[in-house]
This record gives sequence, C-alpha cells and structure tokens, in this order.
Amino acid sequence: MPLDPSATALLTAVQASPRAVAAHDRSAWVDLFTDDARVDDPVGSRPHVGRAAIERFYDTFIAPNVITFQVDQDVVHARTVLRDLTVVTTMSTGATIMVPMHLRYRLVERGGNWKIAHLAAHWELGSMVWQLIRTGLPGLAAGLELGWRLIVQHGLGGVLGMTRALLSVGRRGKITMTRVFTAAANTDLTSVRSVLGHKADIELPVGTSISVEEFTNVARNMQWNKMIASGRTVTASVRVSDARGVAVAEFDADNDRVATLRFYLDAA
Repeated sequence: MPLDPSATALLTAVQASPRAVAAHDRSAWVDLFTDDARVDDPVGSRPHVGRAAIERFYDTFIAPNVITFQVDQDVVHARTVLRDLTVVTTMSTGATIMVPMHLRYRLVERGGNWKIAHLAAHWELGSMVWQLIRTGLPGLAAGLELGWRLIVQHGLGGVLGMTRALLSVGRRGKITMTRVFTAAANTDLTSVRSVLGHKADIELPVGTSISVEEFTNVARNMQWNKMIASGRTVTASVRVSDARGVAVAEFDADNDRVATLRFYLDAA
C-alpha cells in the first residue's frame, strides 16, 4: 500500500543503513543513530549504547566484512520500521553465511532528520556459529578473528556479553509460538487460552489491543514461517487474512509465558 509522507521518510532513513554498510562508510552509518542510541544485535546479547559503543560495534562486526541485505518486506508503524530480510555476510577469510533476520528500528526526529534511537536485530547466534563451522577452515579462521576483535574492541566482558545471546527462549519458545499460531489458525479458543493464558497483551495489528477471543477469530487460517528465537523474544513472518508482516512475541522473565504478542502488518 502507498506510504504516507512521514512513513516514507522513516523508511528512507532506515534504507540508508545498508547503503552505508555497502560503502564501508563508518561515519555515515554511525551518524544514522542518535548520540544515546541502543543497538541490540543480536537481541539477547549485551547492548551497545551511545556513539562510542556503536562505533566499536561497527569496527568489530561491519568494517572487516562484505554485507548485503536481501529484504523481503518492510512494515512501517508509527515511528517503527520492521524489516523482514536475510543478511549475507562474506568475512575477510572468505567464509560466507546467510542469516535470516527481523530488524526493528525505532526512530526519533532530531534537527529535522529522522535518527535511529533503537535497533533490535532478531537472529540466532547459535545458527550463525553452526554455519561458520560448516564452511570449514575459512569459518574457523573467521571465528577466531571475530573473537580477537571482540576482545580488543570490547574486552572480555564484550565476549561474555555476546555469548549471552545463546541463552534465548530457543526451541521451547518456538514450540510455544507454534502451538499458539496453530490453535489460532484452527480457531481453537480453548487451546489458545491454555497456552497464552489470560494476561497476554495481544496487539493485532500493533497498536490495537484485542482479547484472546478476538485474536482467535481474526487469526483464523493464518500462515507463518521463518521463526526466530533471540533473547526473550520469538519473531515470525506471518500472513493474517490479506495482510503480511512480522509477529513479535515477548516472553516473561521466566521464559514460560508470552507477555506480549504484537503483529506488524501491511497490506499484501
């Protein structure tokens, strides 16, 4: 569907990120963020907060590599842009990996320009490491090189902070969301209630709160794929009726129950 002028401006600001990455323009990329911006990449790892930290993030994860964005869909809601994409990274050792992602950008206006205040990158660190291992010696060399850059740029705390991403809701979270989606697609209200409970905050579409009963009715025959577990979240590419987009589920502190379930949708 056509975007309104403000949505177009938000999307334009986000699209500047892969252009700066492709050009290896460090200043241009870092300048896309506010001075106090936060980068969670991947979600579940220790965040990078503030300009200096984001510069170190660029030097560690972007500068040595060739990175391309294969975007399937962009959804704009309020001041958030959610990108459904695959990121292809060729490392300095020649190892190439393809990482399915959902990227959430929250933007704010600064001096007449839109800036990124928060970037949440939903992807699975364990799957990425496994891809590197399967590339053989180039992957092993890339892993060692990345580990060294982490230590030099971020210290031992940075290494430990990155590995925190391995402690996600993981397979259990994906099973939970599959049960929710399957029950909703089959209009099985009893099963949806048994998995979600009565306290889950459901927004379909995002910004519009609905009850479990309404969700079960609206989401009948929904389809989904590309489910990603990162941190306490599970994201999935979805189609609900004639709209498609990304669902974002946030689990509670015990990783047992879905606390919020938000659907970022656009017209097909």
